[in-house]
Amino acid sequence: MDINRQFLTDLFKSGLAAADPLKVLPPHLPPRPKGRTIVIGAGKAAAAMTKAVETDWQGDLSGFAVTRYGYGMETDRIEIIEAAHPVPDDAGTHAAKKILDAVSDLTPDDLVLFLISGGGSSLLSLPAQGVTEEEKRAINKALLKSGMPIHEMNCVRKHLSAIKGGKLALAAHPARIVTLVISDVPGDDPAAVASGPTLPDATTQQDALSILKKYDIPISDTARSWLLDPAHETSKPGDKRFSGHETKVIARNRDALEAAAAYAASQGIRPVILGDAIEGEARTVGAEHARLARDSMDRAPCVILSGGETTVTVRGNGRGGRNTEYLLAAAMEAAGNKRIYGIACDTDGIDGSEDNAGAIFTPDSLSAAHIKGIDAQKCLENNDAYAFFEASGGLVVTGPTFTNVNDFRALLVLPRRF
Repeated sequence: MDINRQFLTDLFKSGLAAADPLKVLPPHLPPRPKGRTIVIGAGKAAAAMTKAVETDWQGDLSGFAVTRYGYGMETDRIEIIEAAHPVPDDAGTHAAKKILDAVSDLTPDDLVLFLISGGGSSLLSLPAQGVTEEEKRAINKALLKSGMPIHEMNCVRKHLSAIKGGKLALAAHPARIVTLVISDVPGDDPAAVASGPTLPDATTQQDALSILKKYDIPISDTARSWLLDPAHETSKPGDKRFSGHETKVIARNRDALEAAAAYAASQGIRPVILGDAIEGEARTVGAEHARLARDSMDRAPCVILSGGETTVTVRGNGRGGRNTEYLLAAAMEAAGNKRIYGIACDTDGIDGSEDNAGAIFTPDSLSAAHIKGIDAQKCLENNDAYAFFEASGGLVVTGPTFTNVNDFRALLVLPRRF
């Protein structure tokens, strides 16, 4: 493998290692309660988080965790349920019902240990009363295609759910809840991860209606009536039923970027972290970052690191996710510049709904794709970045990573020759 490509691969692996639940979760486990301990998990990292608890917990445990198909692990005491992502299915609804049943009839002496990570919004799916499964899935598909930021998407999800936006915590009342969060959202607001099932919700029904109107997403009269009824508003910060609970963010995008920066420095390459909460249209951000790399005047190699969550407004019918679209735009802007290499991957191992975590581009990527009859511009216009990187040999396939701290992006800039 090309030495520069290998460096980018190792850089990504160092970021993943910094967010490994088996390493980062155990130090944050709470003391044993007087009563029962119920473990609930939701998200792409839920199985690994559950495994970490089982390995280190001294005492009895019971409960359930729901994760994406293929992301399960062998556990002894906590049942792992696999369900669909990003569009919910019946398995996710089944899991949500079992989880609600598991936290009912608890006492103040009991502990609910809630393990939350990105992907939980789709995996822990239970529509609000009167909203059908079919409509909830149709709305979710429209949200994913709209290009809206994740905080707007999750606002709508919370207000059309029977379990998100703090409703799981209310079902577990009066038990104490400790929520451990692996964050995949810009800003690391715990209430935004998986739409905050155990945390009060600062957004409103009117916010949700405004977002649906802004992106022209249709809903049924029944769903609209639900959102217009004040009795169905989510619980807000200050609600005493949330008092005594504890929430900790145990891994975040910044951790992955800082680990990658440390690795780069150990290899004699200067790291520059642009930020861990970068949002915007993926192709726009990719082009901007490539211009920054192209204009670099460093006499020594550097690597430009960034994280966060870009969005893709879907206009074509191609394959790919936000990371490959970001990287395709960056490769096009770099235009074969011999000084620039790049990687962009989702730390959960899946970019969009394909089988790859993301991709790598090299100075030869455009020509390699062109030889196989693949036009980069047409791929970008058709949201078909997967086809481009499949042709150029740039796909990064990791399989399940069992964590999820959002997007990881790096542009390696070699020294300019004078």
